[in-house]
Amino acid sequence: MNWKLSLAAFSFCAVLFACKKEDKQVPVQIVLTDNPTDFDEVNVDITDIRVKLDKDTTDWISLNTKAGVYNLLALQNGIMDTLATGTAPTGILKEVRFILGSRNTVKVNGVMQPLVIPSGSESGLKIKIDKHLGETLNSFVLDFDAALSIKQENDGYKLRPVIKLK
Repeated sequence: MNWKLSLAAFSFCAVLFACKKEDKQVPVQIVLTDNPTDFDEVNVDITDIRVKLDKDTTDWISLNTKAGVYNLLALQNGIMDTLATGTAPTGILKEVRFILGSRNTVKVNGVMQPLVIPSGSESGLKIKIDKHLGETLNSFVLDFDAALSIKQENDGYKLRPVIKLK
């Protein structure tokens, strides 16, 4: 009789824990750096940073973003800046999205020019990550290559981002 009571208690606990399945939250950090280029300044207006996980089909998680205009050229030779921190459920981090504002410029030969981002201001710049989030701090260093990202065209400068995960 005692073993039946133990089996019943064990079964109850197993069902209880199986039904109460919560996603564990883990820390996430997004860091930005840049490769050298010949421009005087490359200023990008970052307003929000969001992440998307493998188990989320539509929802983006907004991180605590240090919004502002960043001169990417100030982030060279090992200098980095933490742009966003927060928590996300465990799983695979699929993408990071940079939501950009309208104050994007490039300085060439001492003259400031507007920097047009064809789709970045509407949907943001998406970067594929596909990395598992562990339980300790998950820090992702994104290397923004300004030299390869900025194209001079007839109507001005355009940003077509080349961003690598380091």
